[in-house]
Amino acid sequence: MTVENLEITCNWYLRVLGLKNAAFGEGRKALLLPSQKINLHKKGEEFEPHAKAPGVGSLDLCFLSKTPLAQVMEHLKSQRVEIVKGPIKRNGARGLITSIYIRDPDGNLLEISNSD
Repeated sequence: MTVENLEITCNWYLRVLGLKNAAFGEGRKALLLPSQKINLHKKGEEFEPHAKAPGVGSLDLCFLSKTPLAQVMEHLKSQRVEIVKGPIKRNGARGLITSIYIRDPDGNLLEISNSD
């Protein structure tokens, strides 16, 4: 994921979504999920290999959460994060989900969903 500012991104994802981050070789950073990680690239300083056309704010990601959306929405409000859309019902990869949508500091669209 290409970002404008590594520190702002890492701090936002920790504060808003509870994602820890890791630093590793040559100043690289990543956001950590239980079974995955999202590598972070600073705009203009992307490390190899990277996306064919790296750009800030071009992602549309969905995170499945076990935390009830009402509780997620309360937390987002306390963090002054605007809900762009939702809650709405959608078809997800594993069946029916209820989702809300927010944007991170770089404008990436983030969907937070509960399985129905």
